Amino acid sequence: MTLDDIAQEIRAHRASGCGFEPCETCTNMVPGAGGSGARVVVVGEAPGAREDASGLPFVGASGKLLDGLLAEAGLERDAVFITNVFKARPPGNRDPRADEIAHHRPWLQAQLALIEPELIVPLGRHALKHFAPGAQIAEVHGTRVGERLFPLYHPAAALHNPRLRETLLGDARALRAALRADDPPSTG
Repeated sequence: MTLDDIAQEIRAHRASGCGFEPCETCTNMVPGAGGSGARVVVVGEAPGAREDASGLPFVGASGKLLDGLLAEAGLERDAVFITNVFKARPPGNRDPRADEIAHHRPWLQAQLALIEPELIVPLGRHALKHFAPGAQIAEVHGTRVGERLFPLYHPAAALHNPRLRETLLGDARALRAALRADDPPSTG
């Protein structure tokens, strides 16, 4: 199975009649975007209105800020895989429920198993909860948690609270340093 196979399965799921409201009411399922060779997988919570309309992750204002954060971390958007814990926009942009997230979990697990990223970057408390249920985003943002997690505040948080923008930029620089630390030493 490839990332494209998973994406096709996710997109086709919308018409499956699974009984979960977001899967049946969304305009588009949003599988994610990026290549299987990505060193970093960025994981948000769920698609918003623009993502639902386009079928692509992080294309609105949060996506523009995310692009700037990736640049600050020394990464191009095309070099990372960007997805969400939940692949459909919940009605009214509500938080996805635990049973809904469990319903979509196998897709995220399959994506991560195929990509095998060096770092997983959960954006915000909801995505972090999926990977580290006991961790608090305010305590662990911008640091490595375990072997592969590097949580950041969600870019939308900085859009609502501009004081977080500098924190996010600093965390992106820390992500750059973490990636450099993972690079093998050059010989020669």
